[in-house]
Amino acid sequence: MAGENFKRKLAAIFYADVAGYSRLTGTDEEGTHRRLSSSLDRMADLIKEHRGRVVHHAGDAVLADFPMVSPAINCAVAFQSELAEANSNFPEAQKLQFRVGVNLGEVIVDRDDIYGESVNIAARLEALADPGGICVSEAVRAALGEQAPFAFEYLGEQQVKNIAIPVKAYRVVLGESRRASGVFSASEGRPSLAVMPFMNLSGDPDQEYVVDGITEEIITALSRVRWFFVIARQSAFVYKDRPVDLREVAAELEVQYIVEGSVRISGPRIRVVAQLADGHTGKQIWAKRYDRENEDLFDLQDEIAETVVGAIEPELGRVERDLARVKRPENLQAWDYYQRGMWQLYRYTDRSFEQAIQLLEKAVDLDPGMAAAHSGIAEACYFRLVYGYSESPENDRSLAFRAAQRGVELDPEDAAAHSTLGRVYYLRREHARAIPELETALELNPSLAWGHYGLGAAMVFSGRAPEAVRNLETAIRLSPRDPNRGSFLVRMADAYLFMKNYEEAVHWAHKSLLQPNFQWSRYAVLLSALGHLGKTVDAEAVLADLLQKRPDFSVDFVRRTHLFANESDMEHYIDGLIKAGVF
Repeated sequence: MAGENFKRKLAAIFYADVAGYSRLTGTDEEGTHRRLSSSLDRMADLIKEHRGRVVHHAGDAVLADFPMVSPAINCAVAFQSELAEANSNFPEAQKLQFRVGVNLGEVIVDRDDIYGESVNIAARLEALADPGGICVSEAVRAALGEQAPFAFEYLGEQQVKNIAIPVKAYRVVLGESRRASGVFSASEGRPSLAVMPFMNLSGDPDQEYVVDGITEEIITALSRVRWFFVIARQSAFVYKDRPVDLREVAAELEVQYIVEGSVRISGPRIRVVAQLADGHTGKQIWAKRYDRENEDLFDLQDEIAETVVGAIEPELGRVERDLARVKRPENLQAWDYYQRGMWQLYRYTDRSFEQAIQLLEKAVDLDPGMAAAHSGIAEACYFRLVYGYSESPENDRSLAFRAAQRGVELDPEDAAAHSTLGRVYYLRREHARAIPELETALELNPSLAWGHYGLGAAMVFSGRAPEAVRNLETAIRLSPRDPNRGSFLVRMADAYLFMKNYEEAVHWAHKSLLQPNFQWSRYAVLLSALGHLGKTVDAEAVLADLLQKRPDFSVDFVRRTHLFANESDMEHYIDGLIKAGVF
């Protein structure tokens, strides 16, 4: 009907068609059709298993849609891998091969079918694919991001039929997948796992911080086992309150195992249900229910951590059991304030940082020996300074330093405490003291993403940019969905700027600007790199945007505010800014 408003949705569009079907039927019509029918049935099963929907068949072609990109790609790879194995029994001329195209875009939904340019592009991408291969759009490649489990080859801009704008296409390099299953372990051989946010079954939103605290303490306990590769809390909590498929989470976070569970609090009793699952199959390895009194909470956390260790590797469990234990404060009420304070800190707002400090100071008042609460105060001050919320930077630096020092004094075996102190040192421009402190943190816990970031940042600030890249890359790998990912990325941009790889610096700076939270340094390094490249027109737009957000930005502001201690690096940075039109 004219003027009718059709329903629209964003979808990953999957289009598959047989390559050379007419030729195959010309030599063996019935045999080819039997194999085609069997292959189409298997494709439909795989689409359903990956949470997709077969929209329709058109002869030997299949159109399907998926709610997300990763299951669409994983389905395509699984199908092509299975079909390649089946084809190994046939000579080249008799192989039944499909081409697959995948696109991401908005579609019109009408009578259970989908229409629109995004569907047409998926069909055109299918035609660009090799027989037995997969071709995807730039939108799909971008959605997969740096954690894409497969290698891609850029095919350039392709002018395709009935599409006005050239399509940027990529070929999935099936022979170079990070892992055949699509689940690649970033752990370099160590057992890797992620702990999903536990579910709050209490029916009381006020208990949410308790449940989050239990999850975080389990992450901390597991991270202290140096042979484990554990995804950081920030990335794991991206999945909070979201229905998830464990296999997809494992693929996205590149881990072998997933820990998940729930917490129910009723009066003085607490029940925790935990399970360990195989990230590849989604199958449960073990599950257990723990019923305890509230005062047994820390013993409960220790028990869960030890059980996970033992389930993955009994020998490793016996060696590292003590390291997997979380030190506990003597006062449960102090712990209560501590968890509330950390819950506020992780909201990353001006008001939440203030509330976090107030709550953490109450925890310290009740239990002066609680090392984690002291370090938490330092972290809240650190982030308030980094994000420009501090009304008194000198006071915040002083408070952060005192609190961070006290945290290390109370628990010298706490990697996170050393990481906090190290990062506070470089906020004070004491880079020579920051680096050994951060190295100590990584000796205690090699899986600490913020330890790697801090060490990389300290090296950038102290004139050791080439050495910084490895630690920064590790931080990004350990916490691929970190809410503070922008900080990781901007330090990479700084490092490449000082190595005079300006194109790479621009690349990382642009990526950092796509992340949440404002940092003027993300714009500044982009301006400096553009200045060195002579791209003054591009720099004008970036500078105008920055000045709207930070009107006092200038060369003098950078000299006074940035943390670069190496004089030649600072002058190189400033020289680029001046070339970009900053005064």
